[in-house]
Amino acid sequence: MKKSQIIAIAVGIVAIGILYSLPRVVVDNDEGQNQVATSEEEVAETAPSHMGAIDESTADELATLRGKLSAADNKENFVTFADAISEIYSELGKYDSAAHYQELALDKSNNIERQERTGNAYYEAYTFALNEQKISFLAEKTRKYLNQVLDKDPSRLDLKTKVAMTYVSSSNPMHGITMLREVLEADASNEDALFNMGVLSMQSGQYKRAAERFEELIKFHPSNLQGQFYLAVSYYESKQNNKAKKQFEQVKSMTTDPQVLSSVDSYLERL
Repeated sequence: MKKSQIIAIAVGIVAIGILYSLPRVVVDNDEGQNQVATSEEEVAETAPSHMGAIDESTADELATLRGKLSAADNKENFVTFADAISEIYSELGKYDSAAHYQELALDKSNNIERQERTGNAYYEAYTFALNEQKISFLAEKTRKYLNQVLDKDPSRLDLKTKVAMTYVSSSNPMHGITMLREVLEADASNEDALFNMGVLSMQSGQYKRAAERFEELIKFHPSNLQGQFYLAVSYYESKQNNKAKKQFEQVKSMTTDPQVLSSVDSYLERL
């Protein structure tokens, strides 16, 4: 799960409400069984989204670069212009468009570095997508390119975690959970896997299980503010009020961010 998406969740007072708006997934529960709450959606390829306000100078710059891209007379120039366009779209927060141009560059220069860049770009877009068809499309693109890297280097647990997360909103969510478990079997302290397993447990309402995941996370990564915050919320939701109060105070000691502090105070007032 993308860090900027998680930060947005963590600092909001409506953090738990946002969690429930995330894609339904399969998670491991306390009884050792699995709960499935997902439906198959028709896969439809969607074009890159260029919606939203772009100032005139940026629009002109993009038009110029696209013209140069079309006229590029060699692979090196084509890749240079495609990268420049991708970077602009990324800065504008139009991540699907940024990924599209990374893919165009990859078509001209196919190597493991390019495969990873393209896969990561599509994963970035995936984490911000809301439309079900676009989520499915971007998830497939992410898997296509990151799996190419993993085929060559299976030790890249960071990429395996990203691929795993694209499955949890698919018609085969259990595969994603299995992959996250495999990551933790290979590296019990893996920060991304522990965090994501905790978030998925929260989403399904398994707050005691979530607390266990976040306890493991902060044991190995005590500076992970989002994990510290979610541990407190998990304690709160599982009625472990003393632990929740202590944990929220711990979060307050770790940051001066007014949004985080406001969210923490909101929970403390309810304890």
